Amino acid sequence: QVRLAESGGGLVQTGDSLRLSCGTSGGTFGGYAMAWFRQVPGKELEFVASRSWKGSWIYYSDSVKGRFTISRDSVGKTLYLQMDALKPEDTAVYYCAASQIIDDATNEGDYDVWGQGTQVTVSS
Repeated sequence: QVRLAESGGGLVQTGDSLRLSCGTSGGTFGGYAMAWFRQVPGKELEFVASRSWKGSWIYYSDSVKGRFTISRDSVGKTLYLQMDALKPEDTAVYYCAASQIIDDATNEGDYDVWGQGTQVTVSS
């Protein structure tokens, strides 16, 4: 069973960049669809970005499109989320998720492996 662990969160200022990483243990995520979600306390989990293993499809939420980039390394051990032009409204706990079977790549319910989350705080 693949296990995920996010890193790279922190406190930054508006307009700064940050790169989140999602490392795997217990195997690789070869063949998995991968995604990033985020959550603000008291609010629902929000889809951020997702991609297929081969990159044949990649989706972004409208709120991050053009600013965030989802990618992975070549061996399937690390997923990335490059976040540029950060805004205070990007402040949240960010989670990576994975699944071998995907129906709706933006739906949290389709992912069955999750990391513990990493906090991103963007000050104004």
